[in-house]
Amino acid sequence: MKKYDIAVIGGGVVGSAIARELSQYKLDCVLLESAEDVGTGTSKANTAIWHTGFDAKHGTLEARLLRRSYQRLEEYVPQTGIPHEKTGAVLVAWNEAQFEALSGIVERAHENGVKDVHTLTLDEIYELEPKINSNALGGLIVPGESIICTFTLPLSYVTQAVENGVDLLLNFPVENISPRDSETWALSGSGGEIAARHVINAAGLYSDEIDHLFGHNRFTVTPRRGELIVFDKLARPLVNHVLLPIPTAITKGVLVSPTVYGNIMLGPTAEDLQDKNQKGTSEEGLNFLWQKGEAIISTLMKEEVTATYAGLRAATEHKDYQIYSHPEQRYICVGGIRSTGLSASLGISEYVLELLKDFDIKLEKKKDFKTIKMPYIGEKDERPYQSEEAIKSNPDYGKIVCHCEKVTLGEIKDALHSPVPAKTLEGLRRRTRCMQGRCQGFHCHADITAIMAEELGTEASNLLGLEDDNEKA
Repeated sequence: MKKYDIAVIGGGVVGSAIARELSQYKLDCVLLESAEDVGTGTSKANTAIWHTGFDAKHGTLEARLLRRSYQRLEEYVPQTGIPHEKTGAVLVAWNEAQFEALSGIVERAHENGVKDVHTLTLDEIYELEPKINSNALGGLIVPGESIICTFTLPLSYVTQAVENGVDLLLNFPVENISPRDSETWALSGSGGEIAARHVINAAGLYSDEIDHLFGHNRFTVTPRRGELIVFDKLARPLVNHVLLPIPTAITKGVLVSPTVYGNIMLGPTAEDLQDKNQKGTSEEGLNFLWQKGEAIISTLMKEEVTATYAGLRAATEHKDYQIYSHPEQRYICVGGIRSTGLSASLGISEYVLELLKDFDIKLEKKKDFKTIKMPYIGEKDERPYQSEEAIKSNPDYGKIVCHCEKVTLGEIKDALHSPVPAKTLEGLRRRTRCMQGRCQGFHCHADITAIMAEELGTEASNLLGLEDDNEKA
């Protein structure tokens, strides 16, 4: 049994960010993920907003880590090639109560260090967003809010971690944790068994269950389902900014947002469930979103729908992150991150590293930490099919396989042979956008399956049925 210095449980965006942070140091680390790929849970099924933290409750750990993460992501995202667009966000008040809340939101934003948030006149609102309904009462702008690729960010963290020596074990659910000796934990499940001196719990929806294995009972994760509707690319000119609602105590509310893939997104709902595997959409949820959309920008609701999907957030009974440090147990719990994990990921990972300084562990930085550049799958910048230089270097970049999303044979092959390769059709979609467009794979599914089977040396029948249509974005 291999013995690691640190085992990180959970390959979502937070666990992946922590693994990347640790990979900068001379440590023997492993990232454990229960699914067949990283970033398959909350990390891939959210609203894809890179938040400034303007509306976080002032003084909370969440507010502090969101601001720190924003600063770090401003450097990391462009350096690594993560698709993103700094669109800014407009909050619109549609009734008197929402209008009266605007001044408090501006005050909170300024307390949180987001000083460029300010109110807008009605004329300014409709100059920025001329297509929204005509009954707005007021609003404000958050210039720093951005849209980002929720697929590429966690993949970039894991890729950089793996390139810098972290082991990645997939299909490795942690079901049992017990002392192996006085200085080592044994972590085991259906995927095998490993040993680690220290454990970091970033298990998302299951972080409470892992916390219980260490003898703690301080929070309960209640899966909060968020359903979303994705509209066709022809709808993209209708919206210039992220259109945010006035947040409530329970949820940030239903927003209308562009995506980095050129679509428009509407959602999410906020429904507390009991089943952590209930990721399907519902008639009630989609009807609710449709009504909300009609009330915000009715012209959008006349556009074609490309897809619907749902994700689960790790909500708890507490209003803040549930991050606890136990040097005496050689254990850190990172739970209750809810919907802001993507935006706070680098702030959280830095905070965890600070906590580790109280542990019996030597943190010595590597001199040869490797940087990476991820394949670009957004719409704003140049894609391989548009690059004469790329096609000249590899003719496969000129052979389009998925015509809806302009995905080439070269990109598919790259994704299948990358440091963290796609092993399923769903994993390939997250790395390339194939099967994500108007036809949802109707035209290219067979070709992509054949290519994947040939490249991986398996039967095509082994790949069919692995993707969940209800989770396509």
